[in-house]
Amino acid sequence: MAKLFPVPEILQSGLMPVSDIHTIYWETAGNPQGKPVIFVHGGPGGGVSEKTLQFFDPDKYHIIQFDQRGCGKSTPHACVEDNTTWDLVADMERIREHLNIDQWQVFGGSWGSTLSLAYAQTHPDRVTELVVRGVFLFREKEMHWFYQDGCSRIFPDAWQPFYEHIPEDERDNLMAAYQKRLFSDDKDVQLKAAERWSVWEGSVCHLYPDLEHIEDNAEPEFALAFARLENHYFMNKGFFDHENQLLDDCDKIADIPTIIVQGRYDVICPVESAYELNQRLNNSELVIVPDAGHSAFEPTLAEALVDATNKFANNA
Repeated sequence: MAKLFPVPEILQSGLMPVSDIHTIYWETAGNPQGKPVIFVHGGPGGGVSEKTLQFFDPDKYHIIQFDQRGCGKSTPHACVEDNTTWDLVADMERIREHLNIDQWQVFGGSWGSTLSLAYAQTHPDRVTELVVRGVFLFREKEMHWFYQDGCSRIFPDAWQPFYEHIPEDERDNLMAAYQKRLFSDDKDVQLKAAERWSVWEGSVCHLYPDLEHIEDNAEPEFALAFARLENHYFMNKGFFDHENQLLDDCDKIADIPTIIVQGRYDVICPVESAYELNQRLNNSELVIVPDAGHSAFEPTLAEALVDATNKFANNA
């Protein structure tokens, strides 16, 4: 298996106004004459970093990445107004047109897999290949598993601070209870709820807990955008028409070569969704990594992702 590539230099970067409210940060790296690929980060509310450039051979790929509305270097921070799946799909198209790219590979994990699929199903003629990891299809059972009852049974110790932050009489709907606090008029209330929300996810992201990752997730500004945006999208059911939309629209991307990379022990986005997606896409390959959880930076999962991009690197 291949190793992660060295961090390449940033070639271009900028801030692009995409609405009366939002400006998004974008950047490019690698070979400007190479195969275009866009990296779609997770969350919603995560953001990109130099590490997320390392899945692509910088000699072969023209790498594009951006911070989605409300997070990372995009402004305004943690803003949920005018912030939907379809706004982000439109932002990706704006970036493609701004960079004069005709077609590109789309690469995304977790929520990034959701947005990658939504983009590809909206603009299938613009996508040369798909690489998706930690598949999340935005169905009610997936959200219930992680934010109400399911993953909590595997990690009761990590769950307890998240659960106990909410009074007993509100615990039958934890997402709604967190929404009240994350969008409170009191910034201190927001930050305390955001830290509990973000640390819960960070605590179960890896096969073996990564203390540095958990600490990073607790950082107040990151946690606020991460928690508010995730909650906003989850409470609005991803802004999809119905919960099986991404599966039902697989016929639109049936011809796009797709590699699905999934950690066997991913407890945030269990393997069932990746398996179902693979069953709907005849031109897809499912790679289940036997010793990995959710994070793209689990060593064997990262290697599988690099194998996937290397496989597509020389496609015309």
